[in-house]
This record gives sequence, C-alpha cells and structure tokens, in this order.
Amino acid sequence: MLFLYTLPIRLFALGISIAALFHRKARLWKNGRREWRKNLKQNIPSNQQIIWFHCASLGEFEQGRPIMEAIQKENPDVFLLITFFSPSGYEIRKNTPIAGHVCYLPLDTMKNARDFLNIVRPKMAFFVKYEFWFHYLDALQKADIPTYFISSSFRPNQYFFNRTGRWTHPYLRKITHFFVQNQLSKTLLESIGVTRVTVSGDTRFDRTAKLAEHPQPLPLIEQFKGKNRLLVGGSTWQPEELLLHALLREDIPDLKIIIAPHDISEAHIQAIENRFAGHCLRFSRANAENITQTDILLIDSIGLLNKIYYHADIALIGGAFGSGLHNILEALTYGVPVFFGPKTKKFPEAQQSIAAGCGFQIADETTFVNEVKNLLASPEKLQDCSRKSRDFITNNAGATEIIIRADALKL
Repeated sequence: MLFLYTLPIRLFALGISIAALFHRKARLWKNGRREWRKNLKQNIPSNQQIIWFHCASLGEFEQGRPIMEAIQKENPDVFLLITFFSPSGYEIRKNTPIAGHVCYLPLDTMKNARDFLNIVRPKMAFFVKYEFWFHYLDALQKADIPTYFISSSFRPNQYFFNRTGRWTHPYLRKITHFFVQNQLSKTLLESIGVTRVTVSGDTRFDRTAKLAEHPQPLPLIEQFKGKNRLLVGGSTWQPEELLLHALLREDIPDLKIIIAPHDISEAHIQAIENRFAGHCLRFSRANAENITQTDILLIDSIGLLNKIYYHADIALIGGAFGSGLHNILEALTYGVPVFFGPKTKKFPEAQQSIAAGCGFQIADETTFVNEVKNLLASPEKLQDCSRKSRDFITNNAGATEIIIRADALKL
C-alpha cells in the first residue's frame, strides 16, 4: 500500500514542476526543496539534541508555537528544527527566532524520509494537526523515534475511518501519542485501535490568549477608526469581499471597514480597489493626512492582521465559503464577535463559537447585512458578544500545559 500511496505523491510533484513554470507559489515550493540534503547537513548541529516540528503552513505553525516555546523554556539548550509543507508558512516564518533552522519538508518518499532522519537524528518529532506523511511515519517508527501529534482533530468521514483507509491503521497505532482537540477525535481513534490518546484541547487558544495579554495597538489604524465602529474583513476571499460590498451599499453611519485579503497579489488588490471604487485606500499609501478621508482601508501587506483585530468591533473571517475557514481565534481573543461562511464542519472552533454566542454563521448577503445591522444597533448586545468572545478564549485555554505535563511526553 505504501507503493500505491507513493504514486499520487509522485504525480503531485510532477504537477508542481509544471505549475512552477507559471505560478510563483509552485516555484517557491519546488525551488525551496533543491539541494535539501546539503542544506540540512550545513545547518543541523552534531552536538545538540534536535526536536523536530512539522507544520503544513502558517496556521499549523501558530498552533504548534506554544509547545515549541514551552519546550525551549524547559530545555534552553535544545535545537528546534521546523519544517513546512507550504510556501505560505515557510516564507513568513523562515526567520523565526524560535527555531534553530527552518526548511521545507522534502517530498514524502521512502528514500527522502530515510535520508532526512539520518541527517537530522531527532530526539523526538511533533506533527501539528493533520500532517500524515506515511513514509516519514514509517521511518520514524523503524528508527524508534518518539512521534507525537498535537491539536489533532478527526471527523467520521475522514479517509482513516472507511474501508480504503484501513492500511493506515498499523501506522497510526504506532504513534507514540495523540493529543487531540475533542472527545469525538479520541473516540474515532479508539474505534480503529489507537489507544494512546489524550484530549488536550487546541493549543491555538493558548497562543491567542497571549496576544490579548500583550496587545500592540497600531496608531494609524486607531486614527482611521476614530470614534466610529470598525468591521474587519480578515483573510478574505471574493465571497467575503462581496458581502462587505453589500454592507457598504447600506450606507451604515459611523462604520469603517478594513479589508485584509488572504491573497495580496497585485491583481487581487486591484480587483478589490475596482469593486470599492472611490471608497478604498491602500494601507501602503496611507498617512496621517489621508487616512481619515476614506471609508475602507485595504491592507496590502502581511503580518498586521492579529494587531488590527485589537481595534475591531466586529470581524468577518474568510475561507468558509471555500475550502477552509481561516483563524477566528485571533479576533475573538480581543473580544471581537466573528462572522463566517457555512463550510465549517472541519473546524470545531467555529461550531464551538456559535454555541458560545460569539460566532455567527452566514450563508448569503441578506443574512450578513441584517445580522451586522442588528448587532450595531444594539450596544448592549454587541458588548455581551464581546464578553462572550473573551470568555470563549479563556475557557478553552490550557492545552499547552496538559501536553507538556503529560506522562506520555518524555522531554
């Protein structure tokens, strides 16, 4: 079965090589893995214990970050190796001071996995959330290297729990320990014979709780907001931008809007400017003189969003009309109620926020506009949602401590 598993991986690599001729992200993915053996040998020390963390992208890095920081605090001499699958994570966090070295994960083949471990020789390995690369898992198990999954979340319709996924069960049973987000995940794993499982919760709550403890206000955003209410569209795609355009047509008094799109390519930035013609100012062109003269501020750079949420009254989070909801916790931690689209089955935090009264799932423009108007019309309701947002983060924090103190984790 590992042979059959390898086939689509090879086809994926071929597709990336072709796409790299035309697309920057594919080119980064391919070029970032060139001469990886040489680069690893040059950057991995021979006289330190190595702990390896693998993250798919930026969101998983933030999810694993509290564990990385806790390990460093207790073991200051340890060398952290962080690998990424996606350029979206690597390009933003390749210089993080947390890590001794950051690189791309080589393609998951038997030889690559074996060579990678022979060079790195980690004391232990951590995979964040979903990253199941079975050649690497096989090589880790054969080398008797403790392997942990943190903040994992499972659903009944996943591949592992149907007939075609049975071949994965022996590999999953050999994982040293799973730290999962909820009881359902534990029950599902136990149904296929995986018994080394602890319900620890989601480490992202710990990460975002820390943001609220040390906010970093942005003076220019504060000036833009003034005495108005502020709605932030975070990590938006076209469906969310159409919702914001519908809201703008309502001409709600004393409301300012910030759009921070997930895709900040020039083509997408220009498309947003065209849609909001006459109302939009790029953040890169903003200054103290012109920022109060616009209704909509367009964020055309990365790294600001979790600071911008501090100034928000309401947030619309992107992704849930498409393939995946982006981070809602960074807004909630500042007491900002969140709106998002309907595709949230893969994201337990979305369902939990709805139950807690601080998350709102919307399916169309009319619902979104009416819900936002109702919330803005009632300061008492908005304040109550803000309180529930903060409580939601506080009540769900603590996963890091559970994991670090677990008997299953031998640091």
